Amino acid sequence: MSNAAAVFVRWRVRLGYILAVFVLWFARPTPEYVGIGAAIGLLGLGLRAYAAGYLHKQEKLTVTGPYAHTRNPLYLGSAILALGAGVATRSWISGAILLLYFAVVYSVVMRREEGELFQQHGQSFKDYAAAVPLFFPRITAAQMPGAGAGQFSSAQYRKNHEHQAALGYLLLLGALLVIWRLRAW
Repeated sequence: MSNAAAVFVRWRVRLGYILAVFVLWFARPTPEYVGIGAAIGLLGLGLRAYAAGYLHKQEKLTVTGPYAHTRNPLYLGSAILALGAGVATRSWISGAILLLYFAVVYSVVMRREEGELFQQHGQSFKDYAAAVPLFFPRITAAQMPGAGAGQFSSAQYRKNHEHQAALGYLLLLGALLVIWRLRAW
């Protein structure tokens, strides 16, 4: 990956904060849309939480649980969160910003991580990548040789700091309700 792409990947969260200002600026939320967006986002948060309970970053190649359906369940959960946020804003401009940001940033991030996982796990990762799609999940779980059962761990969920995604989403929804209230005056 180029140096520019590496910098982009490293600064993606900070860039997201800057774009959040524009997303909120163009937002035209109502309590109904915030509620619908919250319900959609809850699905994304659930998927992220489920995936985080399986993920052992930098320790081993995770191929069980949601990782047997998609190689990137955390990012799929994030995409669902972005969809929920777009609905909650009730703004096509905000939705377009979120969609564009997600598509550009996470396509780069996923490809970068693919290279890192291949370097770290070699043929095991190559076999996994051949059996499990990058983003859109397969219906049935892939059965990887020697994968073991694997199970969800709430301790692993906490270790991966996944609660931060839920907190961030709640803050966004709260900000949208504040915007709605201020505009209603």
